[in-house]
Amino acid sequence: MIVVTGATGNVGRPLVRALRETGERVTAVSRTATPPGVPADLFRPETLKPAVDGADALFLLVSGAGAGLDIGAILDVARAGGVGRIVLLSSQAVGTRPGSPSYAPLRAIEDAIAGSGLVWTVLRSTGFATNAFAWAPSIRAERTVAAPFGDVGLPVVDPADLAGAAATVLRDGRHGGRVYELTGPALVTPREQAEAISAALGEPIRFVDLTREEARARMLQFMPEPVVDGTLAILGTPTAAEQRISPDGAALLGRAPGAFADWARRNAAAFGGSEEL
Repeated sequence: MIVVTGATGNVGRPLVRALRETGERVTAVSRTATPPGVPADLFRPETLKPAVDGADALFLLVSGAGAGLDIGAILDVARAGGVGRIVLLSSQAVGTRPGSPSYAPLRAIEDAIAGSGLVWTVLRSTGFATNAFAWAPSIRAERTVAAPFGDVGLPVVDPADLAGAAATVLRDGRHGGRVYELTGPALVTPREQAEAISAALGEPIRFVDLTREEARARMLQFMPEPVVDGTLAILGTPTAAEQRISPDGAALLGRAPGAFADWARRNAAAFGGSEEL
């Protein structure tokens, strides 16, 4: 049995679906899960016990860059339940910005998992295409996108591809002890993302450049300060490693990862368009 945390989110939902489509037994875990899912809160590790009892593998997705998470207690509960393999969805920045305090909690989680005695795999992801959902209200209301660093490109990744890669790793123990970097297939700027959503809607969208300070003020309304500062550093001044297109996703998926424009077409309804045919 495979346990998937964050099972109602942008990665967890397609991961549960992908695993079940291949015949795997899956326990879907989230804080608000209803049967057949199992409710649990990773910040209260004891609540995870009913989900992991008798499980073979655990997919771990943490919120808030892992700040405040007692990974030792989570690993104790997982081992006690019989879990032998663990797959962590982490951030590319753990590798590209090793000295950044913004990603210290995730780095500590990676280290704890690597020393846990379990068979482990780490998936380090770039930014999600679904971050563009933050623009949905202004696109629906005003056909406007406001963002900083409009012409800085990053290889944002479709969460469905993260789910596909995770499903491959969870079904095959030969990926133990590996760290994979998962990116999209090409660099795409915020301005180009807005253009892709515009094309998916068949309507013009106006792009408004925000200053770093304006963007920071907005992001602090729903993100912890260290995460905001780390995110803005990557968005504004990415390193060469953060703009690299990794081959790992294609290797795990058996195909090229999907482009942002493909994601936009599939999700046009969220921005006020019609459902994809």
